[in-house]
Amino acid sequence: MIGTGSMGGMMSLLFAEYGIHTHYYDPSKKNIEALQSHAKESKHEDKITYHDDHKSLCEALEDGDKPKIFMFSIPHGGPADDSIDALEPYLKPGDIIMDASNEHWKATERRQARLEPKGIHYLGMGVSGGYQSARHGPSISPGGSKEALDKVFPFLQKIASKDKKGRPCVAKLGPGGCGHYVKMIHNGIEHGMMTALCEAWAIMNIGLGMDYEAIGTVFEKWDGDKERPLRDNFLINIGADICRTRDEKGNYVLANVRDKVVQDVDNSEGTGTWAVQEGTRLHVPDPTIAVSHLFRVASADAARRETVNKALEGKGVKPARIEGVDKDKFLEDLYNAVYASFLMCFIQGLHVLSKANEENDWKLDFADVLQLWRNGCIIQSDGVVDLLETVYRSREHDNDDLLGHKTIAGELAKTYPSLKRVVLKAIEFDLHAGALGTSLEYYKYSGSTELPTQFQEAELDYFGAHMFDLKTAEPGKPVTGDHHFEWKPARGILETND
Repeated sequence: MIGTGSMGGMMSLLFAEYGIHTHYYDPSKKNIEALQSHAKESKHEDKITYHDDHKSLCEALEDGDKPKIFMFSIPHGGPADDSIDALEPYLKPGDIIMDASNEHWKATERRQARLEPKGIHYLGMGVSGGYQSARHGPSISPGGSKEALDKVFPFLQKIASKDKKGRPCVAKLGPGGCGHYVKMIHNGIEHGMMTALCEAWAIMNIGLGMDYEAIGTVFEKWDGDKERPLRDNFLINIGADICRTRDEKGNYVLANVRDKVVQDVDNSEGTGTWAVQEGTRLHVPDPTIAVSHLFRVASADAARRETVNKALEGKGVKPARIEGVDKDKFLEDLYNAVYASFLMCFIQGLHVLSKANEENDWKLDFADVLQLWRNGCIIQSDGVVDLLETVYRSREHDNDDLLGHKTIAGELAKTYPSLKRVVLKAIEFDLHAGALGTSLEYYKYSGSTELPTQFQEAELDYFGAHMFDLKTAEPGKPVTGDHHFEWKPARGILETND
């Protein structure tokens, strides 16, 4: 194990629990001491061995012709390249590096191209679920050469989280950087879901005047109702815990958590940014994911927001108590709104993944992808995944247009009135509803045949001769139209003066 922070350290303990002797290197004294302490407490000291350099680490792993197996759990970017540089003198053909970091998929493919000619395998392997799942079994998304995947897969099946049917939440996804790409999409979906849920929390807390305990009870009910679509949802489940947790003085911990998410801005977490970039690059609408990312970025600079608030001199927007609603009925609307937004986050992320799959010829099995997300990951949402698996296993589905499947269309049509009522009330009383509102608009324009872009297309043709299609023709594909109208002929200076 290279890197034993919160994830690498917990996975090392997990391996030891399975009887796997883990040798590790980490330059951080803090990480070393923490892992050794955990190992002592859990009585796994004999299965976890520290090495102070890469040479002794590699020597400890030598066992005849058997390949050495390495796992990276380090920050994305340069640290992986530095680690490869340090390991390379001691590597031999057949050795395998599993990069379990949140790494960019292109960096993974660059390293594969560097090492594969030397017979060294490099797997890009997303690991999800936070440090708790790393300790008792994470969701794992590996990608790389078939030879390497075949060799490590029994090990991954052993350590991976298991769903309610006992199936491991891991799959041999495919070649190249697809494993890290799938994890990137997971995290994009995660950011969308978390933003929609935090908006729902604030609507209950500020808009309905509910205290933390009451909100925790609502979340517990949402997660626990096995007949409804938000059942067994990780984020809602931990939301109930967060609302109820008190510190040693009896105060709610949540009450003193500042409203700033910094992981994207400080670059400790790159996957959300990359997911938004990929949606844009591949021309796939993923607005809930994108808006959620921007909301997180805006939240990060709390000092800047305070400066703007002071400049407004009391004229800034202040969320208010919602009036004129039946609380129980509105909470039912809020449930449906969150479900609709969660479902659309999955759809948007899967659409981006589908385009990347086509571009790179990864040949992903989307049912396998969904299996990764059934347990041990942040976006676990059994009701949503059950629905999507039904769609993917049906003959008439289109990976690029899940909204066009009647099952999904029916679900969103049912929840639309609730989503609309929630967003309207949020707007009326100045509550934040960026993710929920964007999900509403995504639903509206995705199925509309009368968009205001008709006027925008005309303006583009007016000043740029960009061409357009006619309404009297078939919709056609997203390619340049065949028609141009000379709205106003271009004229020279003398002609204009005349």
